[in-house]
Amino acid sequence: MRRSLLAATGLGLALLATLPAQAAPTMPAVPAPQLSETSAPPVATPYPDTAVAHDQVAQAFALAQKTHRKVLLDFGGNWCPDCKMLSGIFALPDAARWLDSQFIVVPVNVGRINTNLDLAERYGVTIKAVPTVIIVTPDGHALNDDGSTALGNARSMSPQAVLDLISGWNKRG
Repeated sequence: MRRSLLAATGLGLALLATLPAQAAPTMPAVPAPQLSETSAPPVATPYPDTAVAHDQVAQAFALAQKTHRKVLLDFGGNWCPDCKMLSGIFALPDAARWLDSQFIVVPVNVGRINTNLDLAERYGVTIKAVPTVIIVTPDGHALNDDGSTALGNARSMSPQAVLDLISGWNKRG
C-alpha cells in the first residue's frame, strides 16, 4: 500500500511537471486610501547607491512571488526634485501602508540617467526622464508601460492624485 501511494504521488508530480507553468495569482487590487494630507515634504536622498539596483530588483521579485504582490519600480536620481517629492508622497503614513500592502517598492537609482537603464528596458520602457515608475506583476508583466512617465511632474500633483494614478495602474493586473 505504501509503495503504491508513493508511486502514485511520484506519478502525480511527474504529470504536474509536464503542465505549462501558470502565473502566480496576485493579490486583488485594493483602491488607494483617501489621504488627509494635501502635500508632502520631499525626501533628501530617496535612492540608494546605483550599485545595489540589480540585487534589489532580483530580491523584490523573489519576495513578490512569495507574497503575491506586484513590484513597483521607481527609477530616479537624488538630484531630481520630482523624484524627491514622489518619495515624500510614498513616505506619508497612509500612502506607505497602502503601497506596502499592494507592492514591493524598489527605488532604482539611475544616476544622471546613465546607469541601471537596462532594468526598465526589460519591461519595454526606455527611460528618458525621471521619475519613471513601472508596476510589474510577479511574473514580469509591466502593467503601465504606456504611462510610466506620468509621475514626472510629481511636484505639481497632490498626494491623492499620485496614489489614484498608481491605483488605476494596479487594477490592470
